Amino acid sequence: MTKPTASFKAIIDRFNSNLWHFHVIVPKETALKFIDGNDKRVVCTLNQTESFQAALMPLGDGNFFININKQLRNKLKVNDGDEILVSLVKDYSEYGLPLPDEFKELLEQDLAGSDIFHSLTPGKQRTLLYIIGKPKAAELRIRNGIAVLEHLKQTNGNIEYKLLNLTIKNTV
Repeated sequence: MTKPTASFKAIIDRFNSNLWHFHVIVPKETALKFIDGNDKRVVCTLNQTESFQAALMPLGDGNFFININKQLRNKLKVNDGDEILVSLVKDYSEYGLPLPDEFKELLEQDLAGSDIFHSLTPGKQRTLLYIIGKPKAAELRIRNGIAVLEHLKQTNGNIEYKLLNLTIKNTV
C-alpha cells in the first residue's frame, strides 16, 4: 500500500479562540488526499525535523488545519507569522498515537481493562494514550497505565477526567 504524501510551505497562524490556538492551514486539495471517511489522521513533519501524529481538522471554508502546540513551536523557534515547511504522510497506525510499551504490556495482562479500553472511541483511546505516554519516566507511564485501566473498570468505560486525575495522583 502506497502512503499518500505531500509537502508544502505554510504560515503559522493563530485563531482568535480559547479552544484552538496556533495552527497551519492545509489546503483542501492537499487534505483530501489523506481523508478516508472519518479517518483524518496524518503524521506531520515540520521543517524536516519535528514529527508528530495529528488530525486534519476542518476549517469551515473547505480547507483544513493542524494544531501546532507550544512545545513544537519552541523546539522549532517559530511563532505567529513564520513560514515553515510542512510534510504529511497518511497515518495508518492502530491508535493514531504511539502505544507506550508499558501500556501494551498492561493491556496483555489485564484482559478486562483491555476489553473496556478497546471498546472506547478512537478519540477517547488517543486521549488516554496521551495521558499515559506523556511522562518521560517508564515508572510514571506504568503508574498512569494502571490508573487508567483501574478507572475504566471502576466506571465501566465512562471516563470521568477529574476522578481519573485523582486516581492517577493516588496510584503508587
